[in-house]
This record gives sequence, C-alpha cells and structure tokens, in this order.
Amino acid sequence: MAVFVFDIETVPDVDLGRRIYGLQGLDDRQVGDAMQAKRREDTGSEFLSLEQQRVVAISVAARMRDSFRVWSLGEPDAPEAELIQRFFDGIEKYTPDLVSWNGGGFDLPVLHYRALRHGIVAPRYWEAGEADQAFRFNNYLSRYHSRHLDLMDVLSSYQGRARVSLEGAAMLLGLPGKLGMSGAKVWDAYLDGQIAEIRNYCETDVVNTYLIFLRFDMMRGRLLPEEYRAEVARVRDVLTQQAKPHFAEFLAAWQEPHC
Repeated sequence: MAVFVFDIETVPDVDLGRRIYGLQGLDDRQVGDAMQAKRREDTGSEFLSLEQQRVVAISVAARMRDSFRVWSLGEPDAPEAELIQRFFDGIEKYTPDLVSWNGGGFDLPVLHYRALRHGIVAPRYWEAGEADQAFRFNNYLSRYHSRHLDLMDVLSSYQGRARVSLEGAAMLLGLPGKLGMSGAKVWDAYLDGQIAEIRNYCETDVVNTYLIFLRFDMMRGRLLPEEYRAEVARVRDVLTQQAKPHFAEFLAAWQEPHC
C-alpha cells in the first residue's frame, strides 16, 4: 500500500483579485495586499477565501514498498495547473492512502477549486463507488473514510475546539516544527522570489506530518514499537543521504522519540 503525505503552499491569486475588485494597474504586491485588506475588513482575518488562493508548491512524503521519498512536485517555475495535475496523476497511478494535517479543511478544498479552474480530470480521486465498489465505503471524499486521513481532524475527535496546529503537535513529539518559516510568511517570500525556500518549507512540513502519522499508526496498533522505530530510522537515513540544507537543519533540531 502506498501512503502519500501531502501539503500545499498558496499565495493570493492576484489575477482573480484584479477581476473581482477592479484592481487593474496595480502590481502583484499591491493587489495581494488589497485582497487581504478587503478580507480583513469583511471577516476580521486576512486569510483569503479558498478559491482566491493560488497553489505555488505541493510537497509529498511517500512510503511505497521498501522506499521512502520526500520531494516537491514539478520544477520551481512550473505553472499551477501542472503542479495540481501531477498531484492527481499520482493518485490516478498509485491509488495511495493520503495523509495530511488539516487537508480536509484547507489543502484538498483548495485543490478542488483550483483543479476546477484549470479543467483537470481526476476520476480516481472523485470515485465514490459508482465504477469501483471498493470505493463505496472507503474513498477520498468522505470525512470518516481512511483513503484520506486528516490527522488534525482525527486526533481532535472532529471537534473544532480540540484542534491543535501542526507546529504544536510536532513540538509535542520532539519534532522540529516550522524552522523559521510559516504559512503567513509565504506571500512575502514568494514576492521576493524565494520559491525554493517555500518548497523546502513545504517539504519539512510533510516530514513533520509523516512522523506524526507513524506515531499515530503505532498508537492505533498498526505498527509495533520496533516497527515504528525502524520506520523513524528510515526517515533519518533518507534525509541524511539527501544532504540538503533544509533537511540537515531538520535533523539537527529533531529530538529522539520517547519510546
């Protein structure tokens, strides 16, 4: 069984903002800032409506057969449509179990709206049992099915007041957490041309999430403690072998698991 832990990073869709608010003639920074200001005026928060967020990075931590891999989809300058198409192509090819942190509340709905925008076809993802009976009671779409496991949702018992951030859960387990970047900083980083840094940040987020997932799998009895430790060691080995600065920083900040 393939497991894909995924995360996305987004910025304001300034082309859409220009059309909605009549902001022609302003540069991207001015449009994005105006969109956030309008949202703050309407809701008290700068967090944009999901369809107004453009995907600039999708990262995946994949566990398949005897391998573990972490990467970001496409090249750094790939258009949004290509990134999203690659994501759904992976589901089409491998039918993996998806794992996320708040993927049900953010990442997947954003991908839905943006896939709709780009006319992306993804029949395997949207299968609910009509063509494949195996998806009738276990598909990607139902909140309570396991083909997509939203760890934040499950660990909070589906209670909004019981949710914690990825940073909070990671720090609880001795994991590095955000390492200087956060979703709130992505827009400024993007405007400064730091797409590589955004992709690196997204990759460390999926590693944090994957390691929380391993702990959860042990807690629910799907991994024995010795199997859990072996999986954790595999992650360490892969990150060490890749010899990338953001993974070296992650490893340096990672405390040993307490089991």
